[in-house]
Parts: sequence; C-alpha cells; structure tokens
Amino acid sequence: MTVLQKKPHNQVAHLSSADVEAIRRELDDIRQSVLDSRGARDAAYIRRVIDVQRKLELSGRVLLLASKWRTAWILGTACLAGAKILDNMEIGHNVMHGQWDWMRDPKIHSTTWDWDHASPPEQWKRAHNMQHHTYTNILGQDNDLGYGIMRVDEDQPWKPRYLVQPLWNFVNACIFEYGIAMYDIEFGEHLRDKRGFTPELRSRVKKAADKAGKQITKDFVLFPALSGPYWRRTFTANLTANVVRNLWSHSIIMCGHFPEGVETFEQEALDEQETKGEWYLRQMLGSANISGSKVMHLMSGNLSHQIEHHLFPDLPSNRYYEIAPRVRDLFQRYGLSYNARPLPKQVASAWHKVVRLSLPNGWLEETRLSNAPKQIAKLFRSEAKREAEHERFRPAALIAATI
Repeated sequence: MTVLQKKPHNQVAHLSSADVEAIRRELDDIRQSVLDSRGARDAAYIRRVIDVQRKLELSGRVLLLASKWRTAWILGTACLAGAKILDNMEIGHNVMHGQWDWMRDPKIHSTTWDWDHASPPEQWKRAHNMQHHTYTNILGQDNDLGYGIMRVDEDQPWKPRYLVQPLWNFVNACIFEYGIAMYDIEFGEHLRDKRGFTPELRSRVKKAADKAGKQITKDFVLFPALSGPYWRRTFTANLTANVVRNLWSHSIIMCGHFPEGVETFEQEALDEQETKGEWYLRQMLGSANISGSKVMHLMSGNLSHQIEHHLFPDLPSNRYYEIAPRVRDLFQRYGLSYNARPLPKQVASAWHKVVRLSLPNGWLEETRLSNAPKQIAKLFRSEAKREAEHERFRPAALIAATI
C-alpha cells in the first residue's frame, strides 16, 4: 500500500497493467533515442561547461587577491559562487552519475572525478546513485526525502519536535554541503539502528573529515593567506560564495523532491516484484520540475528537469531539455500530473509544505488570529494526551506480547 493510494484523489487508480507496460515501452524508446544519438555535440557541451567553470573560478580567485576594492570583492565573490554552483550541479553531480562515461575520457569519468564539495565522491555515489535513485520517495527507505530529519508526509505521526523543522531546514540550507556529507556517511542511520561507532562508520567519518578539511583549508586558510593584509575580505568572500552555493543547491533539490503535489510511497522494503514500468511510474510521480530559461537549467545542473533526471539518471543532462516535451505529453495522455512551475512558485510550495508538516494535520487550516492561543496550547495538549494513552496501554501490550 502506498501513501498515494490512500489519498482521496488517487491519480494512478485508472491505470491498468497494460497502461503501465505501455508507459514503460514509450519511456524506453525515449531513452534509446538519446543513447543512439549521443556524440560530438554532447562531448563538446560538457567540455565547454568545464572550461567556463574553471575560468570563472580562476577569475574569482584573481579578483579576490585585490579584494581591498569593493568592486573586485563583489565581482570575485560572484564569479566564485557561480563556479562552485556549476562545479556541483551541472558538472560534479552529472559526471558522477556516469552521464559522460560513454566518452571514455579518463578526465571526465564517474570513477575519477572529484568536486568542490565536503562529501567524498565514493560516499556520495553510494548514498545518492544507489540508495536515493533506487528507493525514490519511499518513506523510511529514501533519506533524500527530508534527509531523514523532517516530517515529509501527512501519514507520519506528528510530534512537537517537528515544530522546529522550518528552522532546521534553513540551517541545513546554509550548510548544505556538510549536511549532505553527514547524510552520505549514514551517521543518523547508525544511531537509529543502535549500531554504534562501527569500523565501517569510523572509516566513512575519517574520509569525510579529510575531504571537508581540504575544502576548509583551501577556502578559509590558503586563499585568504594569499591576499596578505586583506585576508579578512577574501575570507568573507569565500564564505559568502559557499553559502550562496549551498542555498542555491538546497533550493533546487527541494524544488525537485518536496513541493506540494509530489507523491510519497509507503513500503516496508523495496518490492522485489516491482516492474520497470512501476519503477518509472514512481519516478514520474515522486519528482517535480522547474520551468525557466536555459541559463536557469544550466545553473541547476538541469535538475530543473528532475522528472526526466529521475527517469533517466544516466543520460547526458543537456538532453533533458529536448526530451521534456515528449515526457510531458506522455503524462497528459495517461492522465498524470506533470508537476512543473517557475522557481519562485516551487520554492514557495516546498517551504509551505515544510511549515505545514511541522504542525499537526489540518492545524494551519483550522487556525485564525482569534483562536491562535487555543490552537497553540492544543499542540502540546494533544501530544501529552497521546503520551498518556501510550503509557496506559503499554502494560496490556506487554502482556499480549508475552502471550
């Protein structure tokens, strides 16, 4: 049973097994058409993006050597922030997905690429490519869904600790690369499962600490030192560029996975009998797109086409723009909702959902200025009542378990 199927408006109820199989065939055809046409223009595209990214970073670093001048500081910070965004989004994320492995270029390959990020590539690939893209939007299985720290669906029991989830989400956005590194380590899972500080966890922590240490040394020690007496200005420029990159990356990821209308799924474990068509369907309904210009698509790593990316994570990112109309047409013909809105609307929708789910179901709709004090008091009163009932029935539950 999925959370989707429990909703009053179930958009997959009308689909037969034949429909799902037909969707699979069409999507396979779309994927194959891209595979058959990959070539020189695609290779030229990624090499051009890498060249632009490196020139942006070099320009930013050089400008910041003269950061005593305000204009140099602003331009240098902007160049550096842009370079970091391109490095993480359009280059690093997609190269490490194996989207460019077909070029057989050892310098642009998923097994050799490193990026300007706190998370070691091998840990990121395991957590993202394997875990997230396999268990997409399955509650309790896909930790990208709220990063394992937030309430992400109405069916999750509400607790008072979720009240701070908007604040925690903002803090996570500011330090996003480090939050991803912690997520990739699977530190929270080890704690929840009471596995302790295992040798495997120690190894992951050490690798992540080494990678983060190199990033911190580069941005906050080495390059500020090169600026001599103006090291403080270079330090603040590097800090600003990193925060801008983190806020942008977090916003794009939120828009692709968390706006209103994105479906979640409830399974104790991945269904071993899940067909490829059913897997496609889960990707289609568990993702959302951002509409906008080609520049916005580039700076988002083409994750503005999150639906297409989840369907075809190994296709070159520059092709998502081309196949998106065919995918949208498929949604429309089978009566499915193609979730695509401009960036401001998707960001607002995602944050609305974060706030809405930080409160009990229906709380926002029931609350007015006139009854706000009573509603606030009810938050904690209902939780205290739930805890009391839990304590009252626990002895009976223990007896039943013993019998």
